[in-house]
Amino acid sequence: MKKIILYVALFCSGIIFAQDTGSFFGGFESNSQWLLDDDGINFSAPEDQFRANNYFQLNYNYGKFTVGAQYESYLPSALLGYAPVYDGNNNIGTYYLNYRTEQLDITGGYFYEQFGSGLIFRSWEDRQLGVNNAVRGVRIKFNPLSYLDVTGMFGQQRNGFELSEGTIGGIDANLDLSSALSIEKVDLKLGMSYVARYQDNGTNDEIPSTVGAFGGRIDFSVGKFYGAIEAITKDEDVVANEGMLSSNKLYDGTALQVDLGFAQKGLGINYTFRRLENFNFYADRLAEGNVYNQQIINFVPALTKQQDYLLTNIYVYNAQPRLSIDEANQASGEVGSQLDVYYSFKKESALGKAGTKIAANFSYWAGLEAEYNIPNKWYEAEFIGKGSRYFRDFSIEVKNKWGKDWKTVATYQNVIIDQGIVKSTPVGVGDIKASIAVIEGTRKFTGGKSLRIVAQHLWSKEDRKNWAAGVLEYNFNSRLAVYVADSWNYGGTDEIHYYNLGGSYSKGNTRLGVNYGRQRGGLICVGGVCRFVPENTGVSANLTVSF
Repeated sequence: MKKIILYVALFCSGIIFAQDTGSFFGGFESNSQWLLDDDGINFSAPEDQFRANNYFQLNYNYGKFTVGAQYESYLPSALLGYAPVYDGNNNIGTYYLNYRTEQLDITGGYFYEQFGSGLIFRSWEDRQLGVNNAVRGVRIKFNPLSYLDVTGMFGQQRNGFELSEGTIGGIDANLDLSSALSIEKVDLKLGMSYVARYQDNGTNDEIPSTVGAFGGRIDFSVGKFYGAIEAITKDEDVVANEGMLSSNKLYDGTALQVDLGFAQKGLGINYTFRRLENFNFYADRLAEGNVYNQQIINFVPALTKQQDYLLTNIYVYNAQPRLSIDEANQASGEVGSQLDVYYSFKKESALGKAGTKIAANFSYWAGLEAEYNIPNKWYEAEFIGKGSRYFRDFSIEVKNKWGKDWKTVATYQNVIIDQGIVKSTPVGVGDIKASIAVIEGTRKFTGGKSLRIVAQHLWSKEDRKNWAAGVLEYNFNSRLAVYVADSWNYGGTDEIHYYNLGGSYSKGNTRLGVNYGRQRGGLICVGGVCRFVPENTGVSANLTVSF
């Protein structure tokens, strides 16, 4: 409480002192839910039926200086599926002081940062996922030349309202080689990163106190072609599970990602290959494997198409970089690729008279083929091999504009996923195969009104079998909208309806959304990173204000 009073006093002093000499900016976000008993899905509301996650951020800028803080409240309890470290707590979550010029950028306090693609290091916040792994310490960015920038950072990662046991530090450098050598026909950039974690090993001298990761990358583009290659190696470290060391055995880790693409008017092709072997990296060695994505140093999203519909989001993939050598599960990472093709028909063509766009995606991810010796905790993996399939997805999307007021989207998806990925259990038990079809139509009317209708169906002989779903959304204007939706699992044992109805109202920088209904249990993914949400029923509200 004393900290809160102190920060409020500092900001009030800033207002009185500065008034017209600087600017304030920030925002408020509240996500709340009142849980209700629901015999239809066998859900009993807990004693703390009301739950809320609230965030208030205030920043002040004056010239080259910016100061800010974020207050967070998870009272009386955090929303379902969030890390227990937030439950029932409230405090200043982050604060910082920043000084910035054209060549120098210095931050003290909490900061967010990313090296390269984030594969080696990324600190970030996503409130929907319950992730905030900001680092408290010092970060310095230096641009000595127009084609060279260097970033150094040191600190401890956030863990709820506490700090991680380990301390992390790193340096990142980027060189625009084309600018440095005045090369005009080829755009060539080089990057190198090093990130290390120091954590006291206590009385166990067999495990390292410092574990580092080193990576290099190259980005290039020539005419209509572009690409990137990033390779990382991680020092030997122990493997942990559920807060316990599996053994004192040490294993190194590697990551390789290759991106290639082609783009011209009307056509785009993107291809990605990635191989991960024992590539978990946490600020606390014992945090490995936690399901809440807490204290994770690097960013390892699933590289698959991010779907938008109720039924296409049932069987989603979650990246599998972990090493496990025990009787229940043997796995050492993942390898696979993704291909996207985008094509826009010319308006004078047969399909494109009013504007037609096609997007196709194919992705395939498998475990590494490896030999395991469980008693000796030893393994050896092939570079690619023929590991067990984890996920295979094919989808095609056709967007049509039939005029200024009418457009449609037709989607087909065929997916195969290992049951262990869906249920967060050991893989290899069996597959779930499903096909999903979606038709969406949007009709605009005068006065900013519009009607959106979505019809969906999922066919499967496994898991919960067939589903049907529909969405009806009406916008009275750009500020007020209402909707009703239902996902009907008619092929399952109980034929459950997951119904929802609600609406939203926006005015200026303020938006309020309200929803009543059932939440289907399973993985919720944002940008390829997922968290598990249990089935529940209730009334929820979301309020956001920015200034």
